[in-house]
Amino acid sequence: MVEVLFRRRGEKIFTMTADNELEIQEAFQRAQKAHHNKAKLVATLKSRYVKLEDKSEFHEEFLRCLKYAMIVYTREPAVENVIDFVVKFAVSFETPVNEEEEEECENDDGSFLNFLLSFLLESHTANSHAVRFRVCQLINKLLGSLSENAQVDDEICERIHEAMLIRVTDKYPNVRIQAALAMARLQDPNDPECPTIKAYMLLLENDSNAEVRRAVLSCIAPSAFTLPKIYKRTRDVKEKVRKLTYQVLAEKVHIRALTIAQRVSLLQHGLNDSAESVKEVVKVCLLPAWLRLLQNDILQLLHRLDVENCAETAVLALHALFSTATTLDDLLQNGEKLDERKLIPVDALTCENVLYWRAACEFVKAKGDEGEELLEKLLPEPAIFAEYLYSYLKSVPLLSEEQRADMTQLEFVMTKEFIGQQLILLVGCLDTTEEGGRRRVLAVLKEMLLLPNTPLSLIGQLVQKLVGILHDDQQRITVMAEIISDLREPIVPITECVDENEKRKKQVKLAELKVCIMECKQELEDCISREDFARAAELKESIAQLEERRAQLELQPEPDHTKEQRIEKSRVSGPEFSCTFSSLDFTKNDPETLLKCLTMCAEVLKQMNISRGICPTITALIESLILPSVSNSNSAVRNMAVVCLGTAALHSRDLANTHLVLLLQITQLDEPKIRISALKALIDQLLLNGLKILQDKPSDLLNSGQSEEEESPVHNILKMLSEFLDSEICELRTETAEGLAKLMYCGRIVSAKLLSRLVLLWYNPVTEEDQRLRHCLGVFLQLYARESRAHQECVEESFLPTMRTLFNAPATSPLSEIDTSNVAELFIELMRPSALVQSFQGVCVHDSLAVRVCNEILRDIEAPEVRLYCKTLSSLEISTEPGPANQELQQLLSQILQEVKDKFCVRAVEKVLNQLKGSQQSKPSAPQDTVLTAVDENISSEAVNEDETKSKRPRRGQKKASTAKTSKKSCENKEKSDESDEENVPEAAPPSVRLTRRAKTAALEKTKQDLTALMNREASS
Repeated sequence: MVEVLFRRRGEKIFTMTADNELEIQEAFQRAQKAHHNKAKLVATLKSRYVKLEDKSEFHEEFLRCLKYAMIVYTREPAVENVIDFVVKFAVSFETPVNEEEEEECENDDGSFLNFLLSFLLESHTANSHAVRFRVCQLINKLLGSLSENAQVDDEICERIHEAMLIRVTDKYPNVRIQAALAMARLQDPNDPECPTIKAYMLLLENDSNAEVRRAVLSCIAPSAFTLPKIYKRTRDVKEKVRKLTYQVLAEKVHIRALTIAQRVSLLQHGLNDSAESVKEVVKVCLLPAWLRLLQNDILQLLHRLDVENCAETAVLALHALFSTATTLDDLLQNGEKLDERKLIPVDALTCENVLYWRAACEFVKAKGDEGEELLEKLLPEPAIFAEYLYSYLKSVPLLSEEQRADMTQLEFVMTKEFIGQQLILLVGCLDTTEEGGRRRVLAVLKEMLLLPNTPLSLIGQLVQKLVGILHDDQQRITVMAEIISDLREPIVPITECVDENEKRKKQVKLAELKVCIMECKQELEDCISREDFARAAELKESIAQLEERRAQLELQPEPDHTKEQRIEKSRVSGPEFSCTFSSLDFTKNDPETLLKCLTMCAEVLKQMNISRGICPTITALIESLILPSVSNSNSAVRNMAVVCLGTAALHSRDLANTHLVLLLQITQLDEPKIRISALKALIDQLLLNGLKILQDKPSDLLNSGQSEEEESPVHNILKMLSEFLDSEICELRTETAEGLAKLMYCGRIVSAKLLSRLVLLWYNPVTEEDQRLRHCLGVFLQLYARESRAHQECVEESFLPTMRTLFNAPATSPLSEIDTSNVAELFIELMRPSALVQSFQGVCVHDSLAVRVCNEILRDIEAPEVRLYCKTLSSLEISTEPGPANQELQQLLSQILQEVKDKFCVRAVEKVLNQLKGSQQSKPSAPQDTVLTAVDENISSEAVNEDETKSKRPRRGQKKASTAKTSKKSCENKEKSDESDEENVPEAAPPSVRLTRRAKTAALEKTKQDLTALMNREASS
């Protein structure tokens, strides 16, 4: 027998037979190769293990071979194959557990598994992150490979739980990932105090690495406690996390476990996501999964979404389902069946089936010629549909104020209005090219606008469809003016009083004829008795003539005293119908009528070509309808009148000049909603015509009594807008900020002060809940700085005023909670030359900013903000080309060095000064062996930097700048290394020194470990 010596720690030597050596070591060597049959290797090694009486030597040799794999951090195929082999070998000792064999299995087969788990748990605190990673990976795979009824010692299970709870807080993301996966079978979803559940929810909320969040999402069990955290990940910043969240919700969460608001939000955000992969998951996974849970009843799915309050989201979901259909004919198989007229019976109309009908028609119509044939099966002729729509809208009841207090009746009417709204939208799918159908649709739309019971919420859509059918602006204006005239001055039949003398004369004539007839009849009887037949014949003819005259007089129609007049209905009631009006000049001025008319007017003005100008008809409407409504007592009428006035002013600069002062007064004096409408009109006017329109006005009207020397009209407007930024009305503040952002981006306003105000408003903790404001300003700052060099210069001018405001903010101000270093980083990133869309050849903005910062430091060298300014100097990309600007900056830096005492400031200024002088020497690259040693000893500089980064938590109300993360290459490389499974090897050289391709290749080859060579070298020694 040949004996081979193995040297262990402590110079202890033990012997082992060559057969055993080959059995274990060769098994590990063969396991590295993917083509080897691992099941056969496991069976062979297991049979050897079972025959051994003393298994301690086998355990030691097994661990010796395993340790070679555990010190490798990279995901090399050979190492991964060994890990899989070890897991299969350990799990092979598990047998199906029965109640009778339970004790026997615990004593025999579980011994090696418990031994391996004990070794791993002892090693999880190793200094090497590679060992910690492999320990967590092995525990994860061991627990995952065990059967459902597998049993593990309670002590071992508790130790695993405690160890993994520690490792989920590890510094390295890959260790946290494996630890999180290992705890998947140790969680109790029904226990809110479960440590694993708490750890999972903490990682989902706070872990900075996206792969860790994905790992937690893949193994966390949905429950009433964890579902809100899982749902929140649909708004994660990383596309992969959002995608996996939707997959988890589709596979593990029932639709009934989600609230209506959550269902709608999932569809709205998922189908509108910026990433196509997320949209595809919602289409292919989430929506079909919900349909399967509802027995493929698409109307039931719509009912679960409450389509009355989220119609557009429901339509978006339906279009997503339609896009996955194999053929367009599949659309006819779902939803409500149409009758022979291609209509849904009126009594069968519901919110769900009418919305499905509309969505299907819009989807098919968008297909163009491809869906023309199917569209004919979904919709009737325009004339038939017009009559159908008219009959339905006539059935919508008009509620009184008392009836509106009854929620049942109010909900019924709201449902009817929603159905009517969907039917009106279906008008856009009709084929109105045929003249007969087109005229009938126009006539019906006009009649519906004139109906007294047509809800106000449907007026705007009716006008949009009416205007869409009419293609000429003048025709649109004329038709709408006629409808408005008919609404305000309706044609009402008026009955005039009848003269009583004429009635009396008619009655007298009838009485005379009746007496004559009676006398002739009496005389006729006498003649017959005397047998005077000649006279009797004459009397008979006379009686016939009198009867005819009486009949004619009775049948004679009375004079028509009924005529049609335009009159206010409220003025014609009761006994007034019996009176004759000589002149009628009444018009309807009730709020409901005015709102309908103003809504029509606003829709027409929006559809008009802006270059057309104001025609006499529109001018008449402004004078008779819009301007009087501005002073109406009803706030809704005033608001709509302001909208109409602002829209009309966009069509005529003269009209804008005339009523600009009125809009300015409304922005300051009226109710918040009306003030916002007037502010929108004012900003639209400034966007269209610029500040010149303010200069065209007499200054005394805009200065509010102040002299021209004190303030200009433009200054007054900007001052007013600046005051609105401090308004307590959230909507007014948001609208002002959005308007100023538009004006600055379009170049209408160039103001460093206003830009500083917007930056402070973005960071202000007061606006933390205002998502619209935060989103708007966040997008604006990035786009504004990237647009041009002039914009970056404006950002430069606003830097120091912004920082001074933050430094001087009192402790009671919300601005004192803002992280000033984060604000400085934002400004630096916005002014980087690489941020410009078009490259600029010339002096960088950072150069002039450095001069400004140096002068600010020299103003007060002892100020506490000097440290931040020095840090800012070291972060700037300053040009090192020689020139007057370079010399001036060097002089300022030298002067700072002479006066500043703080060591941090001295180092930062010296670094900048050395860069300018060109004397900075690149540090030599450290040998690769040193780098690998640093990795094994877990003392890499990157780890230290990561700890420092994690220790910096944003304060409440702080808004981190996304641009500060995406511009630097170093940040991108760090993020990439954190999310990958590759080893986080620190760079020995500065970021400015790039390794050659040959050096990179050599380093990569060295990381591809072959365990066989290491094991053989160890054995031969």
